[in-house]
Amino acid sequence: MTSPTLDSPCPSSTSETFSGSFNISIEEENPDDIFPVLEDPSSSMSCSHNIPKPPPVPSKAYTQNKHFKRLSQRCYVPNETLDTWDKLFKEAYGADVYICTEDGSCIPVHSSVLTVASPVLGKFLQQSKAKYGMRYIKIPGVPYEAVYTFIRFLYSSCSEKEEMKKFVLHLLVLSHSYSVPSLKRVCVYILEQGWITKENVVDVLQLARNCDAPRLSLICVRMIVKDFKAISSTDGWKVMKRVNPALEQELLEFVVEADSRKEERLKKKEEKKVYLQLYEAMEALLHICRDGCRTIGPRDKVFKGSQVACGFPACKGLETLVRHFSSCKTRVPGGCGHCKRMWQLLELHSRICNDLESCKVPLCRHLKEKMQQQTKKDEAKWPLLVSKVVAAKDTLGPISGRRSRFS
Repeated sequence: MTSPTLDSPCPSSTSETFSGSFNISIEEENPDDIFPVLEDPSSSMSCSHNIPKPPPVPSKAYTQNKHFKRLSQRCYVPNETLDTWDKLFKEAYGADVYICTEDGSCIPVHSSVLTVASPVLGKFLQQSKAKYGMRYIKIPGVPYEAVYTFIRFLYSSCSEKEEMKKFVLHLLVLSHSYSVPSLKRVCVYILEQGWITKENVVDVLQLARNCDAPRLSLICVRMIVKDFKAISSTDGWKVMKRVNPALEQELLEFVVEADSRKEERLKKKEEKKVYLQLYEAMEALLHICRDGCRTIGPRDKVFKGSQVACGFPACKGLETLVRHFSSCKTRVPGGCGHCKRMWQLLELHSRICNDLESCKVPLCRHLKEKMQQQTKKDEAKWPLLVSKVVAAKDTLGPISGRRSRFS
């Protein structure tokens, strides 16, 4: 962030006024130590008097009651019930439908179960015609094991963990195609738990969009934006670029937008850093002019010398800047950069200060009077800078605390 370059009045007639306000001990000056300010950078009733009122309900019990209330709204199925439905599927007793897979295999099932579990399969059953007392539904393009796992889930929500992971993409497609939201949630959860990689994220993204899984789609987009360089070189990206250029353009726009937001955050962070430095400089200047610090301070204060280190971060550099300003022979705009920063710092203080009667910062009243003579351009810049520096105070509780200790 580059802080605005602001011109400040620096009449030579005020030089003695500034220098005469301090008691400065001689110390070798190091220009590198100068602080770079302003530069680019409820009631109840009883029916019987004989019955005492019950004691108040403890907070813990109340919390537990709320917990039990939530539990009562849920449905818990015993393992025995799940086993019964799983057994019904595996033994296929009384089955009246065959699910046919790509390889010609058939899975016997019950039409009543399919109709309840999947409205899409139920509609298919209504439209199908029975042959020799059986109906047939074909599910093409999916391996037998994936179809078996899918139908088993419709019966009992049971499945083998390894089978679910192995056929999760097929199951995601089946859950969407045959409208089984409970299975879709399980598939999305499995994919979120480390299943997605740089090599398959583009494919999963396209599948997530086709299967109406917005959360999964968002996760994939974030992963692509975060590691765009590596993912854009994968085979999945190259295929997507060829068959779905619109999606590629959309992802590129996401990447550009993310980079812009990152740059904006960095810019605001740097701006905030500068305003914090300026506010710390304001605190340090007031501290030096009112209490003195180490080798510099007002005439009516004794030097602190080598006492406990100062709690103001900007104090050391500001001491050097004040010492230089009091002895510099140039002291004109454009002549000495250090002096120019000191004039700007003094004017910034004068615009923030509301204590005209007892302020000990040199030239504070004088600079307030000089504000009337400034151009409209300067008057447009200073209020904005002042508001930013004052706003920085809200993020500097410890600094404000340090200032109160010196009051």
